[in-house]
Parts: sequence; structure tokens; C-alpha cells
Amino acid sequence: MHVLTLILAEAVSAILCFALVRFMMKPYEVLGESRYIGLPLGFGFLGTSYIFMGLALYFESFPFIEEIKWLQLFTQAYAFAFLATTYYFSKKPYDRTRLWWNIAYAGLAFATVISYLIAFEPPMFELPSYKTVDEYFRLFNTICLTYITVHTLRSHTSQPDPKTIWIPLSYLLLGFSQYSLLIWSLDSSFSAFVGAHLLRLTSLLVFLFVAYQAFYGTRAAPLAEGILDEEASSQR
Repeated sequence: MHVLTLILAEAVSAILCFALVRFMMKPYEVLGESRYIGLPLGFGFLGTSYIFMGLALYFESFPFIEEIKWLQLFTQAYAFAFLATTYYFSKKPYDRTRLWWNIAYAGLAFATVISYLIAFEPPMFELPSYKTVDEYFRLFNTICLTYITVHTLRSHTSQPDPKTIWIPLSYLLLGFSQYSLLIWSLDSSFSAFVGAHLLRLTSLLVFLFVAYQAFYGTRAAPLAEGILDEEASSQR
């Protein structure tokens, strides 16, 4: 793929993610529960990771290009970690799990700061190669997205609705995108590389449509339940 095409794909992906941040803020604003801040944080980190990758592609001779690539890895991993953590706690009683959510949130925030310091202030010991770490991060991202897909699919099957199936499908496509990038990293498959970008854009477009319908459409309640789980939507 041409570099300009890749940069455009990263830019469009970032725009879609930041549009999703606007919609994902609504549950937090309505419910006022700190655990739902993970949704906008997750998509915000995800959009930021695509910006970092776009910058890395555009400024190939930039002095801090390696640091930007590492930031992209860390930021994207934390995006999926925040989303997975949010979905994990979403079906649990908030009063009983508030402390654990705050601990998990603080741990992720602390890890975020430490990883960014590592990117710009490397430790005394030698870090693994970028390619090796990238493969492990892709695997981690795929695991997080697999969990989210299963979680949202269970919510859909507990209260079947034709429209809520698009929510786990969106996460599934995003997971396949990460898996395709892992395959590309291992064997340099061009089709996997192209497919990863197409799957990602399709996933984000579908999720944006679902999010809009969930919070502004005529059948908002079922879709909102699919995104937030039954407990959250019942409290609105």
C-alpha cells in the first residue's frame, strides 16, 4: 500500500475514534459512574494511537520517530485494556466493585505513565526489538478484543435484538484486524496487511453507526443495552 494511503487510513481511523469518544461520554455523563469513563478513554487512546502511527509514517526521518512508534504500541494496548476492564466491571454491582475498579483504573494510569517514560527515557537494560514487542502487543490486543466480543455477544444472546448483534460484530472485526497485523508481522503477508486496515475501518464505521443509533436513534434502548450492558441501561 502506498504511504499516503496508509496515512489517510490512520487519519480516518483517528477521526472515527474521536467521534466515538463523543458518544461514549454519554453513559458517563448520564450515570455519573466512574467505571464508564473507560469507554471514552479507550476510544480516545485508540484514536491517539492512530495519530502516532500516521505521524511515524509521514515523518520517516524525524529524530523521535522510534519513540513515536513505541508510543503507538503502548497507547493502542492501553486503549483495549481500558475497554476490556470497563466491560468486565459493567455487569457487576457498582457499589461492591467501585474500589476494585478504582484500583484497576489507577493501575492502568500508572502503567501508562511508566511506559511513556520508558519510550522517551529508556532504562539501563536493553529493551527487546520493536518488532518482537509489536507481536506481543498485537496478541494482547487480540485477547482483549476476544474477551469484549464474547462479553457483548453474551449480552446480545441474553436479550436478543436484531440490531445489537452489530456490537459484538464490530469488536470481532477489530479483533480480526489485530490478528491480521500479527500475521503480517510474522510472515509479511500483503493481503493480511491490507485486510487489517479494511477490517479496522469497517469495524469503526459500524460501531459509529451503532453508537449513533444507540443514543440518538428511535430504538436507542436495546442498542444502548448492548453497548453498556443491561445494568447500565436500566439505570438511565
